[in-house]
Amino acid sequence: MSHFAKSLIVLPGAALLLAGCLNLGGNVPPRLLNLTATSAPANDAARSGTAQSALTVVIPAVPQKLRTARVPVETGGSAVAYLKDAQWVEPPARLFQRLLSETLSATQNRLVLTETELISAPGELLSGDLLNFGVDADRNEAVVTYQALRLTNDGATISQRRFEARESVGELTPGNAGAALNRAANRVAGDVAVWMAQ
Repeated sequence: MSHFAKSLIVLPGAALLLAGCLNLGGNVPPRLLNLTATSAPANDAARSGTAQSALTVVIPAVPQKLRTARVPVETGGSAVAYLKDAQWVEPPARLFQRLLSETLSATQNRLVLTETELISAPGELLSGDLLNFGVDADRNEAVVTYQALRLTNDGATISQRRFEARESVGELTPGNAGAALNRAANRVAGDVAVWMAQ
């Protein structure tokens, strides 16, 4: 039996808690987690271009489990709880959009915008769904899954592709989970950048 299975407590309504590791409370922890892009444009980097050549990265849609700043931990493929004392500085969708934008800015030879910078006639559009951004307790891995949707500037071509990365968490602590999710998110962003360059 796995370490996680030994620690599970089954509650009515199929809510699962990892003893001492998970909670359903709303207290703000002393430290908040953040994402850091491993590929980012230089501080003094300047780029310009036409509206039609720009790429706009939209905040991804998320399922209900990610509409919070907490870190979901899934067990058995259907039960979700949240890691105790683990909280992002802002919701995962916005953090991932920012990391993806920074990665694309560092690797693409064009202007990359977010939807807050959206201009009246955007060029290519990258949107999608952030399906997973948490911990798979059964495999003790952080998992990031992004279903990307790419729309050309003339609207004539739509492409879709799913990207996923997994990273080992080790002992399930907020710091370890945050670091593993950061690594997985950067791997996904790197794969998206390669796809967008094709």
